[in-house]
Amino acid sequence: MMVAPTKTKVEQHGDLAVLRFEGDITSTSEEAVLGKYNGLAAGTSKILLDFSKTPYLNSSGIALVIQLLMAASKASRKVVCFGLSAHFVKVFTMLGLAKYTTLHADEAAARAAVA
Repeated sequence: MMVAPTKTKVEQHGDLAVLRFEGDITSTSEEAVLGKYNGLAAGTSKILLDFSKTPYLNSSGIALVIQLLMAASKASRKVVCFGLSAHFVKVFTMLGLAKYTTLHADEAAARAAVA
């Protein structure tokens, strides 16, 4: 079975960027995750990651998200996540990703966290 490519819509609002992922995030999602992150405007200091249309992340996909979070941390960019299923909230928590991001139930809470 072939996996459909992950789509990422980028919304830039001044120093805030929203990356909206659609589809599973796997080893084939490097451009959709890291490529879109690397293409953000230079003045971007706050990033929201929208996982509300991402039903599945495998270990390779999680590794891509971790790479994004570490790059953002090194660049002093604040990243918050929202829309993760309860299962992936648990996975992100177990992996200790709270050091690099915070997890929120919805976009309103995520936006409030970076306001």
